[in-house]
Amino acid sequence: MVSREQVVRGACRFFLQHGTVDMDRLAVGLAISRATLYRVVRGRDGLLADVLWLLGERALARARRERRRGGVDGVLEVTRRFVDQLRQAGPFREFLRGEPETAARVLFNAAGGVHRRAVLAQRDILREVRGPAEAWPDLDQLAYLYVRIVESVLYAELFGGVAVDPDVAEQAARAVLRPAG
Repeated sequence: MVSREQVVRGACRFFLQHGTVDMDRLAVGLAISRATLYRVVRGRDGLLADVLWLLGERALARARRERRRGGVDGVLEVTRRFVDQLRQAGPFREFLRGEPETAARVLFNAAGGVHRRAVLAQRDILREVRGPAEAWPDLDQLAYLYVRIVESVLYAELFGGVAVDPDVAEQAARAVLRPAG
């Protein structure tokens, strides 16, 4: 029997090679039946969400390790590093271009799980860099708003094609992160 973790890791490799996940080809690559694949993962959207999160989480961890600043500047530094990595990720950009409806469903829908996990990760980043000057009252809401600002830059093509100036987005993010008081 193949585990969900094995399937997700195999799907990550497939995604990095092809910029998508083809369930039939993935099943062949994992030497399992299509029925077994679906029994393990239940559906393509959920598998894509796990793949995108696992790959994104790696990029976010790298950005967090490379952070040199604290406070609001540290949060923004992590975001810049993370966004730069995603912009350079060919398979990810290919997925956004090739399957915009699926990408929107998986990335932004509550059932997709990517957005929810991004908000939780952002909340942890805010906790890591909070200094004595940062009096953020509700980290969950703050993380949610911050992630939505970042998403507006990363996924502008999915939101109607209007590119968001990264400098303007950073000003908005900085304003959201401004300590209360």
